[in-house]
Amino acid sequence: MNTAKLPPPAACNDLPNGTPDTIDGVRRVYYDGYWLKVYDPPLDSLSAKKTLIQALTRRLFNHVEHGINIPGKRLDDARRSYETEPDPAHKRVKGAMLAGALFNRATDIFTKLVELQELGIEIDTDNALMRECGLCLHEALELGKLVLHRSGEEGIDELWGEPFRAFSIPVEAFYESRYVKIAQALRDIDLIAAVMTSTFAATPMFHGIEPLVADFACIAKVKCETLRTDPDIFDVWADFVVASEQLGLFAPRLAPASNPAEQQLASDGLHLIVQGRNLLTDITRARVTMPKSAREYIERCGRYGELVRNSGRAVLAGAAPART
Repeated sequence: MNTAKLPPPAACNDLPNGTPDTIDGVRRVYYDGYWLKVYDPPLDSLSAKKTLIQALTRRLFNHVEHGINIPGKRLDDARRSYETEPDPAHKRVKGAMLAGALFNRATDIFTKLVELQELGIEIDTDNALMRECGLCLHEALELGKLVLHRSGEEGIDELWGEPFRAFSIPVEAFYESRYVKIAQALRDIDLIAAVMTSTFAATPMFHGIEPLVADFACIAKVKCETLRTDPDIFDVWADFVVASEQLGLFAPRLAPASNPAEQQLASDGLHLIVQGRNLLTDITRARVTMPKSAREYIERCGRYGELVRNSGRAVLAGAAPART
C-alpha cells in the first residue's frame, strides 16, 4: 500500500516558484505546477560540497553507460587514448571514458582539499587546486555530451552539469535548482502517462491498462521527489517496484479466433507499453527530463495509434458489403 502521498496540484497557476506551504503535515514548496517535498540543505562548507559532489558523481555513473568510470589517476592515459583515436565511433566512447576520468580527478582533488581543511589548513577559493578542480568539471561537462544514458537512447546533460553547479554555487542554491528540475521531470511523467493512456485505453484488447498506468505514474512522481535518505523511501521504493511489475505483467485481451494482424497489434502494443514503463522509470530514477527519448516515444505511440485506427477502418470496410 502506498503510504506516501502524491503532491497535490497547485491551487492556481500564478503562484511564484519557491512558494512554501505545509500540506497534510508535510513541508512543501511550489515549482511549475507541483508541490514538492522540502529537504533542508546542509550548511554551505567545503565538507558539505565534498559530500554532495561525491554523491552526485556516484549518481552520475549509476545512470550512464557502462565502462566510463575511469579512476582520476588514469586521466593522462584516457586523454592520450581519446586524442589519438581516429575512428569516430571509438572516439565517442573514449571521450566518454575521458569525461569519467575528469570527473573522478575533480572528486579526488576536492576530497584532499577538504582533508587539508580539516587539519586546519585554510583553502582559498583561488587556490590552484581549486581552479584545476573547476577546470576538470567544466571539461567533463563538455565531453559529457558524448555519453549515453544506460538505455542507449540519449545522454543526460543535466547529470554532468550537476557536480559543476554544486562546485560553483552555494549548497542552498543548488538544492533550489534541483526543485526546478524535479518539477520538469514530474511534468514529463504526467505527459508520457497521458500519451500511454490515450493510445491504449480506448482499444478493447488493452481494457484495464488505464488504472495501471495512472498508479505507476502516481508513485513514480512520489519516488522522483523522495530522497534516498528519507525514512519513507522503504515504502515508496516498494510501491514503485510493485506498480512497475504490475504494469509489466499486463496482457492484452485477444479473442480465441483473433487473426494474425490483431495478434501483431497486441504484441506491438505490449512492447510499446513496456517501453513507456521503462522510460518513466529512467526519468524517475534520474530525476531529470529525457526530452529526446520522450519525444521519440510519443512519436511511436502516434504511429501505433494510427495503425490501430487503420486496422479498425479496414475491418469496417471489409464488413460493409455484408450489410448491403
